[in-house]
Amino acid sequence: MRLLIIGSPTGPIKEAGQIAHSKGAHVTYAETVTEAMKIIRAGHSGDLAMIDVVHDVSELIKSLEQEHISLPVVACGIEVDSEAAVNAIKSGAKEYIPMPPDAELIAAVLQAITDNSKSFIFNDESMKKVIELADRVAPSDASILVTGESGTGKEVMANYIHSKSKRASKSFVSVNCAAIPENLLESELFGHEKGAFTGAVSKRVGKFEAANGGTLLLDEISEMDPRLQAKLLRAIQEREIDRVGGTKPVKVDIRLIATSNRDLAEAVKEGVFREDLYFRLNVFHFDLPPLRKRPNDVDILSKHFVKKYSELNGLKTKPIAKETLEMLQSHSWPGNVRELENTMHRAILLEQENSITPDAIMFSASSKNDESSAQTAEEDDENSASFVGKTVANVEQDLIIDTLKHCLGNRTHASHMLGISIRTLRNKLRLYSEEGVNVPPAS
Repeated sequence: MRLLIIGSPTGPIKEAGQIAHSKGAHVTYAETVTEAMKIIRAGHSGDLAMIDVVHDVSELIKSLEQEHISLPVVACGIEVDSEAAVNAIKSGAKEYIPMPPDAELIAAVLQAITDNSKSFIFNDESMKKVIELADRVAPSDASILVTGESGTGKEVMANYIHSKSKRASKSFVSVNCAAIPENLLESELFGHEKGAFTGAVSKRVGKFEAANGGTLLLDEISEMDPRLQAKLLRAIQEREIDRVGGTKPVKVDIRLIATSNRDLAEAVKEGVFREDLYFRLNVFHFDLPPLRKRPNDVDILSKHFVKKYSELNGLKTKPIAKETLEMLQSHSWPGNVRELENTMHRAILLEQENSITPDAIMFSASSKNDESSAQTAEEDDENSASFVGKTVANVEQDLIIDTLKHCLGNRTHASHMLGISIRTLRNKLRLYSEEGVNVPPAS
């Protein structure tokens, strides 16, 4: 985790930086927005910017947008200044952190932005085989493709490989290809020269150069536009990149890891992913098994998450009752490890007894136990009857809106559950809005 703090290097915001550093973050300071933008353009901004509201939050966010830079921003200021907090959020800040800083709140914000875990927690034989192969492959510079269902830990695997590689002391830079709009992704990856487009007031270093000497993770690479796929292929082959608006190539030395929750071989057959790029990435392939195929990992992961979130929330760590473990073991976990993590987080907040009982376990609305999800033929007939008279487009619209409501407006989570790209989801939601449909707001 790399954090850029914008504000005076003294007082509460300095204390916030010290807390972040104690939680494992690498912290860089800038006293002004202008100085911060210079650091960001040079590729040293990291994963998150924290700005004191005595500075112009709106100016920072507008500058980032104009220069096609994707960087989450959180604001901070004195606790009683509610007007400043509201203005910061309206300007585009993701969160507002009151000062003086609270260590638990800083930890929660850092965790919400990024999780830098470099080790797997596992006990199942299927995961042992994956980790054994990862340990053998990690020291090389070979490109790696990591696939698996959403929530299986693909980014954790990428981080683990980096930590075991000869590049471990260098940068690990991650780019979510599905979360960044298409018109921003090229500049995010390759950087741009001054004047390359409206708003490009200065040269900006992209993620390839920021990761020079280290590892670059392209998360959900299957969502990358075919035009960018061609440029990425050249960067891999030639070990050099062209900044947007640049006139000469820039040499880079990186180890590339890509992830996808889609079958890329099938995407190649469908013509939406380049075959030559697929083979360049697929030197080593790790297919992470879903949690339902890792039964021996449910217990150890459940206990890990109980301990983790008990400490995070300042609560006593409670044991998990035997009947609760049996309940967790029998669940199908369509959301995989991420779903288990959220389930145990809820449990430690809800439980009032001396142990985690089944009453504290609340599965996601769309996630059902294998037994309860089994339906009789009569129920199937009743369900199918509800679709009679509707067009395919209407059924699709209902499914998308209902899934988005379940995900509390989170577009990325909804796209994963629906099995479509974030770009496709956004296009459909824009169409629905234009037709007057009430679309849940983004979260």
